Amino acid sequence: MTMQLERMIAAQPEVIAGLADPALTAAAAEQLAGARRIWLIGTGTSLHAAELGAAEMIRGGLDARAIASNAFGPELLRDGDAGVVISHTGHTAYARRSRSLLLETGTPFVSVTGPDAAWPEAVRTPLAEASETYTVSYTAALAVLAQVAHHLGTPGGGPDAVRAVARAIQDEDDDVPLPARAMAIVGPGLWSVTAREGALKIREGARILCEGFDPDRLLHGGAVPYTPADTLLVLQPDELTRGLAHAARLERMPVATLTSDVRTGSPLLDQIPMTVRLQKLALRFARLRGQNADTAITGAWADPELWPEAD
Repeated sequence: MTMQLERMIAAQPEVIAGLADPALTAAAAEQLAGARRIWLIGTGTSLHAAELGAAEMIRGGLDARAIASNAFGPELLRDGDAGVVISHTGHTAYARRSRSLLLETGTPFVSVTGPDAAWPEAVRTPLAEASETYTVSYTAALAVLAQVAHHLGTPGGGPDAVRAVARAIQDEDDDVPLPARAMAIVGPGLWSVTAREGALKIREGARILCEGFDPDRLLHGGAVPYTPADTLLVLQPDELTRGLAHAARLERMPVATLTSDVRTGSPLLDQIPMTVRLQKLALRFARLRGQNADTAITGAWADPELWPEAD
């Protein structure tokens, strides 16, 4: 159990380094160049990539918007728009619907997918996921989006930064204790996206109730159900998250902290080493709990009627 997840996690440095070639993303950037507004569209893990990609493009002065695939509709499109459809497989219904909408309206767009998607406009990441707890396709998509943003004028995120972040991924695991009941992960700014992505991996892989927050959402109601049986994990703490950690300790909750000193010049790429650490945490928790992280969706949740490939 979990062997495929372990293999996918270990493959990430090589996969990310291989995406440093700017020629791989030049055509995609050219398709988006000159757009008045760029929609980045995804579901679940792909939505987290869309959020980080949009933030990276905004740093470069672009009007970029992240949106969930199921919320993307024709009423949102205006003249001068362009799109980026992010889908690890190219098979999920809402991703296919979003892509069809862009095709039907003649909106310029590109997609970021895995190697098996038959989408001619796609930038394909090189390794197909072998575990249902997705890891390498997410960090590879982040590398692609950073490169595209760099082509479009965002500072940082170019080939040297991609190679640097691939080298920054470490082999060691973090000694975060297994929660007795549930876990909350909180991080400021873009680290909150990584908190939500890490929480998703822990839910999928270890079958532990885990939620990711930005500090405001945790403070304004999110923290209410947590008890001393639950753990708070703080990513890259700032003043407010340190205050939240202090409050959690007063409530007798175990608190752990993860920090990173990786600075590539791209805040998007800087998320990758922390993301991999959280993936490894999910893997360790899965093993401690005897869970098979390679098959995340089981039972009635795996009913094919819930997972149509197209609308």
